[in-house]
Formats: sequence, C-alpha cells, structure tokens
Amino acid sequence: MNLNSILIGSEDPQRLAAYYTGLFGEPEWHEGPYTGWRIGTGGVLVGPHDAVKGANTEPGRIIWNVESDDVAGDFERLKAAGALVVKEPYKPSETSPALIATFSDPDGNYFQLVSPM
Repeated sequence: MNLNSILIGSEDPQRLAAYYTGLFGEPEWHEGPYTGWRIGTGGVLVGPHDAVKGANTEPGRIIWNVESDDVAGDFERLKAAGALVVKEPYKPSETSPALIATFSDPDGNYFQLVSPM
C-alpha cells in the first residue's frame, strides 16, 4: 500500500487553495472545485465538503506531515510565504536530533514540517 493523498474539506476551498498555492506553488491539478499539489510521492487536495462548516475546532486531531531535510530553512521559507505559524522548530525530546515545526491553514487545520525518520 501507499498513502496517495489527503483531502482537506472546507466551506471555502478557494481560500485554502490560495493559501496553499502561496506556500507550495502552482497546483498540479484542478478538477472542478478541487485543487491539489504533489508533495513528494503524495498529494494534498482541498475541496468542498458538505459536512464541514467554519473553522476546525480540534486542529490537533489530524496533523499531516511534510518531511524535510532542512526543517529550519523550509520553516523560514514557508513563514516568509505567509504560513500561519503555530510552533517554531523544536526538538520532540532533549536527545532527539529531529526537528518539528507546526503551521495552521486559514480553516485551523494543522500541518508540520518534520525531519526524516
């Protein structure tokens, strides 16, 4: 098996598409109200969903991760592009060489940059 993609449902998918385009560049595909980007071997899509209204009230429930060999550098690049910062790069434990940085989108969904596992 291979994780293909995630779909982020929104009441305002155009706003999310504009936000993620600012961070990840021009989308790889548009199909009707759906917009998507390839990140590595997987994809991130945004689109409408009739069960989604307003902001995410539990943003920590599902967090999608983007692996980066340079979390600190990519953090600065995304921040400069307008990413909404939740938590600056940090080590998950005192002994870990890994870094994690957490962002939010305009609907309150979290995503993170993470060092390779």
